[in-house]
Amino acid sequence: MPMPKRPPVQDLLRIGDGVRLRTRMRAPVDPSVQVSATLFLILRRMRAPLITLIIIFTVSVFGLTLIPGQDADGQPYRMGFFDAFYFMSYTATTIGFGEIPHTFTYGQRMWVLVAIYLTVIGWAYALGSLLTLIQDKAFREALRLQRFARRVAHLSEPFLLIAGYGRTGELLARSFDGLGRQLVILDASESQIEALDMDTYHVDIPALASDARSPHILAAAGLDHPLCEGVLAMTDDDEVNLAITMAAALLRPELQVVARTVSTVIADRMRAFGTPTVVNPFDRFGNHLRIALRAPASYQLLEWLEAGPGAPLPERGRPPVDGQWVVCGYGRFGREVIIDLRAEGLQVTVIDPSGSPTGSDGTPDDGVTVVVGDASEPGVLTRAAIEDAVAFVAGTDNDTTNLSLLAAARRLNPELFLAARQNARVNAPLFRAMQVDALLVPAEVVAHEVYAQLSTPLLWRFIKEMPAKGDDWAAHVVTLLEQNCGRELQSLWKLRLTDSEAPALSGWLASGEAKVSDLLRSPDDRDQQLPAVCLLVVRDDEAVLLPDEHFVARPGDELLLAGDASARRSLSTTTLLDATAEYVLYDRHIPSSWIWRRFTRKRPLVSAGP
Repeated sequence: MPMPKRPPVQDLLRIGDGVRLRTRMRAPVDPSVQVSATLFLILRRMRAPLITLIIIFTVSVFGLTLIPGQDADGQPYRMGFFDAFYFMSYTATTIGFGEIPHTFTYGQRMWVLVAIYLTVIGWAYALGSLLTLIQDKAFREALRLQRFARRVAHLSEPFLLIAGYGRTGELLARSFDGLGRQLVILDASESQIEALDMDTYHVDIPALASDARSPHILAAAGLDHPLCEGVLAMTDDDEVNLAITMAAALLRPELQVVARTVSTVIADRMRAFGTPTVVNPFDRFGNHLRIALRAPASYQLLEWLEAGPGAPLPERGRPPVDGQWVVCGYGRFGREVIIDLRAEGLQVTVIDPSGSPTGSDGTPDDGVTVVVGDASEPGVLTRAAIEDAVAFVAGTDNDTTNLSLLAAARRLNPELFLAARQNARVNAPLFRAMQVDALLVPAEVVAHEVYAQLSTPLLWRFIKEMPAKGDDWAAHVVTLLEQNCGRELQSLWKLRLTDSEAPALSGWLASGEAKVSDLLRSPDDRDQQLPAVCLLVVRDDEAVLLPDEHFVARPGDELLLAGDASARRSLSTTTLLDATAEYVLYDRHIPSSWIWRRFTRKRPLVSAGP
C-alpha cells in the first residue's frame, strides 16, 4: 500500500534576536530492516549444512555418471546426468523407486551404497542444525517479529498503538475493545503478551514482546502505518515512555501521542517533542483531591464520567477542609499531595525518615511541619499529633507499609479521613477491606483519563469545563443522570447534526426552532422523554454545558449524550428516518416508504416546519 504524502512540519528556531523557519520532514523507518534479519539468520546458521548436502549430492551424481553400467542386452551403458540426479533424489529422501533405467552393476551398487550413508550423515547434520536454529532465541524472536509486522501491515482499519500491557494497558485495551477499536500492543514482558493471547477480546489484537524504545520495533508495530491513529506510551518505565514519545514525535509529528510519567522532569522533556498529552497520576490525584475538598459533588461526577460506561455511581465523599493533615512519605506522590493541600490553605505535617524540606528554597513551607522518623516506629505518629489530625495520607511505594500505617493511624484516631496509594493490583481487596476514603491507584487514574480523552473527545471537553460551573450545578447533573440512566452509567456517545449523520433533521434544523429537548422525545410515544441527557453542545469551538429545554440546535452542532442503549437506538432512528422524525418532532404520521409517499402524493413535512 503506498504511503500518503504528508506536509512537512515547520518549527521556529531562535538565533539571537532573529527567528527563522526550519522545515522538519517526517523521516521514514523501514521495518523490513528488522524483518529481513530472519532470512539472514537462517542463511548464516544453515550455510554449512546446506553446503555439505550440496557437495554430497554433487559427488554422488557425478559418480553415477562416471561408473559404467550395462543395459538389458549386456552392452556397456553410462547413466545420464538427469537420470543420476533423479535416482539420487528419491534415494536420498528414502522414497526408493528401484534401479533405473537398467539394473545396476556391482560397481554402481557399491557407489550407491557409499552415497546412501553419506546422504544419511548429511541429512542428520542438516536436521540437527535446523532443530538447533528453531530452538535459538534470536531466531524465534526474528520469526515472531516477521509475523507480527505482516499482521500489522495488513490491518485495514484505524488502530491505536499501545506500548505497555501492564494494568494501565490492560484497562485501556479492554475499554477500547468494548468500543470496537482496533489495537496493536507492545510489551517487554513475554508473560504479559501470553496473558493477552489468552484474554477474550472482540477483535484479534496483534501483539509482540519486544523493546518499544527501538524505532524499528515501533515501525513494525505500525508507527508509520497510514491507519495508525495514535500512540499510547503506558509502560511503567518513564525513560521508555520518553523514548517512545521522542520517536513518535520525530517520525510521525502529526500523530497524537499520550504518555504516562510520574516525574515532572520527564514530563518537561516529553513536552519538548511536539505537543504530547502527558498524564501524571500523582498530579491528577492531587488535582482530584483539591476538587473533592472544594466541591464534593463535582468530584463525584468527575469520577463517574471518567470511569466510563458501566461504572456505578461513586459515593460522595466529604474530605475535611479544616484541621491538620498528616502525610507519610515525601516522595513524588507526597510532594504533589502536599503542594495541593497547601494550595487549599490546609496545615500539613510530613513524616519522613530523611527529614526532607518541602520548600523549593530548602526550608519548610509555612504551614508545613516536618517530623523526622519512620512512621511505623512507635511514637512517631504520636509526635506528629495524629490524635488531633483530621486526615492521614499513606503515600509510600510499598502497599504493606501503607496498610500498616493506615491501621496504626486509625487505631490512634478512629475519626481520621484516610487517603492512600495502592501500588499493586493484587492488594486491592486489602485496601477495600480497610475502607479507605480516598484511594490512588495510578494505573486506573491514567487509564480513566486516557480513555476519557480518546474515546469521546467531547467528554474530555465536558470534564475540563465542568468544575467552573460550581458544586450545586454538578449535583444537579448527577441527579439527572441517576434519574435517566440509573446508578450505573450506561452509554456515552456523540451526535453530529449534519446531513450525513442526521439526514432526517435537515429541514428541522434549518427552521431555526430546533430545540434539543424536542429531539429527545420517544419514537414510541412522543409525550415521553428518552432516558438520555444532553451533557454538552459544541458549536464553532464554543461549548454549552447541559443545555436547557429552550436551547435551539443548529446545523453542524456536536452533541454529547448519556443514556442507555435503547435511548441511543431510538435517537438514531429519529435522526435517520423521515417518518420517525415527523412523528417525534411534529406529531405527524406519514408513510414510511418512498413508494407509499409517492402514491399518496404526500411529502415529509419536516422541511416545512411546524
